[in-house]
Amino acid sequence: MQRSRPVRTVSSAPAYRTFLRELLTFGFVGFVGTLIMIFGANLMRAWLGGSPVTSVVVPTVVSTLTSYLANRFWTFRHRDSDGSGREVVVFFALNGVGLLIQVLCTGFTYYTLGLHGGVAYNLGLLAGVGLGAAFRYWSYKKWVFTPAAA
Repeated sequence: MQRSRPVRTVSSAPAYRTFLRELLTFGFVGFVGTLIMIFGANLMRAWLGGSPVTSVVVPTVVSTLTSYLANRFWTFRHRDSDGSGREVVVFFALNGVGLLIQVLCTGFTYYTLGLHGGVAYNLGLLAGVGLGAAFRYWSYKKWVFTPAAA
């Protein structure tokens, strides 16, 4: 006979521990997504000779899909999902805003500042990733991965 484990709800953990766990797992998922995006962007730019902006878009889409799955089933697993597809649509829409932030930073570095070297390109990418990550964390908690129903 199997013994069932007690279900631990979010409310049984102190709020700061829940926040800290969410923030750390979100950061790890973001780190993996960032690696996918940066390596992919640099590979596309170097091997395919694409523009710095176009080279950001494709790897970011791959990174976004990976991040959605990891955040849904790990970071925010304790939060509700209505299963209607609304969550996925809102997630990708908000990631579009995050992507826009990244593209603006990359484009600003390359086109406005005229910095065309690899270091400047990656610094622009990282600035965009940082600003985009702050927006994503806030917006996911607010509109995508809503608190579990009582």
